[in-house]
Amino acid sequence: MGLFSKDIKTMDDLFVHTLKDIYYAENQIAKALPGMVQKATDSGLKQGFQSHLAETKGHIQRLEQVFKMHGVAVEGVNCPAIDGILEEANEVSGEVEDKQVLDAALIAMAQAVEHYEITRYGTLIAWAKQLGRPDCAAVLEQNLKEEKAADMKLTGLAERGINAKAA
Repeated sequence: MGLFSKDIKTMDDLFVHTLKDIYYAENQIAKALPGMVQKATDSGLKQGFQSHLAETKGHIQRLEQVFKMHGVAVEGVNCPAIDGILEEANEVSGEVEDKQVLDAALIAMAQAVEHYEITRYGTLIAWAKQLGRPDCAAVLEQNLKEEKAADMKLTGLAERGINAKAA
């Protein structure tokens, strides 16, 4: 089956696999955010990363709730996509010496992460509804709402000054 596990035969299998994928991703993001807080120099960006770390921990708890609601074990599967995004973010932020440019780069990298999460949650919500699990969809929608809000906050920080300072 190419990129997917041989164990995926049904829509439910696909839902559970993707749930494990985003669970792994959220845990990796929770590990990466403290470093982003440390690298950020803009106080608003630093504060935004700190608050998103708390939200990310909440996302992990909600995902654990969905696993339990759906009757499957809580576990992650390796997600090369999020690993690649985070690796790129780490590499780029390590190469930027100008602190104002670094803040702009951190926003761009954080938005790449947010956009990945938004696609995963949107897909999971659609599949949960298709599988007759509006209860799971409702929990996942809370995470999606927070991811979209984080993306908008990052855009606001960039547009209200960080990008201009970097330029």
